[in-house]
Amino acid sequence: MDSNKEHKKTIKGINPAFTKGSKLQKKQPLDITILANDIIAGNHTALSKGITLVESTVLKHQEQAQLLIEKCLAHANASIRIGITGVPGVGKSTFIESFGSYLTGIGKKVAVLAVDPSSSLSHGSILGDKTRMSELSQDKNAFIRPSASGDSLGGVARKTREAIILCEAAGFDTIIIETVGVGQSETVVHSMVDFFLLLKLAGAGDELQGIKRGIIEMADTIVINKADGKNERPARLAKTAFAKALHLYPPKDSSWTPKVSTCSALEHKGISEIWKDILSYKTLTQENGYFISKRHEQNTYWLLQTIENSLKENFYRDPVVKERLPILLEQLSKNTISPFIAARELLALRKNDH
Repeated sequence: MDSNKEHKKTIKGINPAFTKGSKLQKKQPLDITILANDIIAGNHTALSKGITLVESTVLKHQEQAQLLIEKCLAHANASIRIGITGVPGVGKSTFIESFGSYLTGIGKKVAVLAVDPSSSLSHGSILGDKTRMSELSQDKNAFIRPSASGDSLGGVARKTREAIILCEAAGFDTIIIETVGVGQSETVVHSMVDFFLLLKLAGAGDELQGIKRGIIEMADTIVINKADGKNERPARLAKTAFAKALHLYPPKDSSWTPKVSTCSALEHKGISEIWKDILSYKTLTQENGYFISKRHEQNTYWLLQTIENSLKENFYRDPVVKERLPILLEQLSKNTISPFIAARELLALRKNDH
């Protein structure tokens, strides 16, 4: 037998993909309608694929993602969106796993999404997140998705906002948005959730130090985590300190009085009480109309943010700007031009170009 034919026969036997020479068969084009239907049917694989599409920076994918969002939008909004923040080391992953497992245990479907602006440097922490939440990640009624790496917090947040819509369309009635607890990520997460939970650790010095005033003002509940063993007493003291501090803040527009509680995510203590507080908040704000009005405000905010982001992206993609920007940056480094004059020149160049 001819040696070439023998070689092809051997290859064909090893890998059916080599049916046409050595070229792999091309992937089938993505059908957005089928993908949307699969997501609405609750298919986790389709949901992952949809979020990957949303996260893509490829222009064609972005267009497909917008079409997907449009098809899923009518099936979204039927959830409670919970933001969880706290400094690194406070036990967010353990808390979310314990909290999420409790919720799936009472029949809820839980999606966990992360907003991590540092992922642009670390390229995400997919393995870390799923390892720390190993039990929850295997729960058929849970879905865990770390944030995509992005060049800016705004970009990561926009993708997370769209991922929420897809998760809701897939039937998840409880969406947990986790943030790293540093920088401006808390403010962005607050702009996309119904309820904001601040995790705190007792016994780490002055309980009120290191907490930005704005975060306490945003919090609908403060939870002192790791309230077990020798930490139980410090946790109770911290609870009292925060409860007193909250009285100094003005009443919330929601008419909700922020709660302070303790829990042990490790021992699953205090978790059910936190859920009861969230349900009480939801009932109160739905009755007084704040729940819906806040959702409307958030939609307005994201409309304006999307316009700003699009204008910014289009500006930097412009060939004229791409060509001139490095030259102006070089002049800037040599102090031969001011930032304001350089910016005015770039804006004028793009205006004239169009």
